[in-house]
Amino acid sequence: MKKMIMQYTRLNFLLALVLSTTLAACGFQLRGVANLSFKTLHIQGNTLSISKELNQSLKTNGIKVLENAADAELLLEMISETNTKRILSLSGEGVVREFELNYQVSFRIRNPASPTWNAPQTVQTRRDFSFNDNALLGKLDEEAKLNASMRSDAIREIMRRLSAIKLASG
Repeated sequence: MKKMIMQYTRLNFLLALVLSTTLAACGFQLRGVANLSFKTLHIQGNTLSISKELNQSLKTNGIKVLENAADAELLLEMISETNTKRILSLSGEGVVREFELNYQVSFRIRNPASPTWNAPQTVQTRRDFSFNDNALLGKLDEEAKLNASMRSDAIREIMRRLSAIKLASG
């Protein structure tokens, strides 16, 4: 019995070693902080539902969000956001079976030394979800979670776009 347990333990160890080696060999690594070419940012424009989370993400990545635009290395203007929900499919009796959720946020950036803004950029995310009147509360909760997930995805995309900006070292 003790011999079987030892073999089982060795097999588990070997399996864990093979899996971790395979995972490391494929290039997988945890998402780290964004590599941003600026350290200060001023956000202006409309206050959107993602504003608080965006500020937190910027702070996590070492960016100081300033109140004064003149002191910032980069200006970010939040223009607008839209949430839409449309029917994707109906049952034979005309009852909604699937919805499509869309979230869209628009923003633009500029260097404080420049008088003109860059062209507005739009980030859009989409989710489909099935709907059932018999599970209304659960489906409403699922919809709220999907909306939160889309906002998080939009923030990650904004951060990716900000990391693509290369400011000239002055």
